[in-house]
Amino acid sequence: MLTVSSIAELRPLVKKWRLEGQRIAFVPTMGNLHAGHLKLVEEASKAAERVIVSIFVNPSQFGPGEDFASYPRTEADDAKALASCSVDVLFLPRPEAMYAKDHATSITIENLSTLHCGRSRPGHFDGVATVVAKLFNIVQSDIAFFGEKDFQQLTIIRRLVRDLNFDIEIKSVATVREPDGLAMSSRNNYLSVEQRKCASELYKLLCNARDKAQQPESQLAEIQREAMAILASLGFEPEYVSFCRSHDLEPASEQDSELVLLAAAKLGKTRLIDNLRFSRYARH
Repeated sequence: MLTVSSIAELRPLVKKWRLEGQRIAFVPTMGNLHAGHLKLVEEASKAAERVIVSIFVNPSQFGPGEDFASYPRTEADDAKALASCSVDVLFLPRPEAMYAKDHATSITIENLSTLHCGRSRPGHFDGVATVVAKLFNIVQSDIAFFGEKDFQQLTIIRRLVRDLNFDIEIKSVATVREPDGLAMSSRNNYLSVEQRKCASELYKLLCNARDKAQQPESQLAEIQREAMAILASLGFEPEYVSFCRSHDLEPASEQDSELVLLAAAKLGKTRLIDNLRFSRYARH
């Protein structure tokens, strides 16, 4: 595995592989890698002859008071983990290479960026869309892999690629979970021992809410209200529990059949997100 930190180093490698007719897969990350990230790398290696993984803690997606400074940075351990996988290049761009001092361009995905997590994190998805567009332009891969844990982010990236005509295929990989169901996340490291025991209740609650929503006479709004109350009673600070249409994340109606249940809640200072996709009989 080759580690490069400049765009000028990376582009000749990509050009060479393209001229040789090799397919290139890309896995963008913010580091502090866990089994969920490595699953993305595994799937990428099945889809292409060459795999590039980037690690960049993107400042533009962190708002005031969020954890940019304290976000776990474990580049040495990450590089060691990736070296044992089928990774050709680890791309570690410097902040000044990604954002010039007078950087003035940002991408906004209207509507999608202000729903759900976008309500409490204004500007977050603008930062995500902008850095992903930059990375796509730099890496020039044929295919890119993203986890389904952040389903809103995945939906925004799909819209970005469609609207701006990027010649890249987006592949999603199912959320990788701990044995007790907690979705793997770098931010799980912030949880205390007691909080970690409680954290798995979020996934259990989503499963329960999904099962209720699949019952013939269920009312989605009532299930959402009940789920919020249960989270609060368990010690969470619930932000939202929302049944949405899976294609555009707008609120689901009783007539919709392809749904995603999105949730976000704080446990202490740690913000957890999770989701479940499912089908139900549409009511007419």
